[in-house]
Amino acid sequence: MPALPSSVIEPVWDQFAALLPEHIDTHPLGCHNPRIPDRVVFDKLIQVLVLGAAYERIADASCSATTIRNRRDEWIEAGVFEALEQLCLLAYDRIVGLELENLTVDGCIVKAPCGGEMAGKSPVDRGKQGTKRSLLTDGTGIPLGCVTAPANRHDSPLLRPTLDKLARFGLALPERITVHLDAGYDSTVTRDLLDELGCRGVISIKGFPLQAGARWVIERTNSWHNRGFKKLAICTERRSSVIGAFIALANAVIITRRLLAEAWTTHRWDTRPAKRP
Repeated sequence: MPALPSSVIEPVWDQFAALLPEHIDTHPLGCHNPRIPDRVVFDKLIQVLVLGAAYERIADASCSATTIRNRRDEWIEAGVFEALEQLCLLAYDRIVGLELENLTVDGCIVKAPCGGEMAGKSPVDRGKQGTKRSLLTDGTGIPLGCVTAPANRHDSPLLRPTLDKLARFGLALPERITVHLDAGYDSTVTRDLLDELGCRGVISIKGFPLQAGARWVIERTNSWHNRGFKKLAICTERRSSVIGAFIALANAVIITRRLLAEAWTTHRWDTRPAKRP
């Protein structure tokens, strides 16, 4: 059984394949083993992301674990994963429309048992190694960008680099932006930052019962990350670049799935799923 439905993985692969750099054979004799097709390696990476299994368990006669890692690093260096996420966002904005007037930011701590560059003592898991994702979504929960940090970093200092992810939209941002935050951001520093950026803040107040407001969408997106992609729920990667690549790939899948769900009732195409995703 495939890790993802073909209705989701095929359009993601089509965009991914268009971004791949041309491979140049540098072997002096040109007589080494044939290169494993990119599609085979891509499917293996999707399995790693969704199932959270080790590369050695995903590898088989068609592709070794070393090939998966090497091709992954090659694509990271070429910026393919970030470009794929950007293309998916632009497609969603063109067809459905991103709700950039209302943004939500929140942190999510996950396990990082292997340690690494983005691992630190988790305050919610008895000091075990963990990683924090500071996520930015639009008003409907579409992931717009993510910043990773050790689990012992507070949410507030990560707010600026997280909001800086909006730079990917250039001058297409609305004039008035409202940022919805939980009580962890309730500070003068946060309000000064929002004033500096020209944003309005809706921040839950410390010491009062939970005020959900418009923040529920980011909790749903964090659930999409952790329940749909085991590699993100238990982060076993040690390098920040690899973690970022898997997050970008997961975001591309989420955006594509949401695009199909939204367009299913308004558009028709040859490979349209028989039922709404």
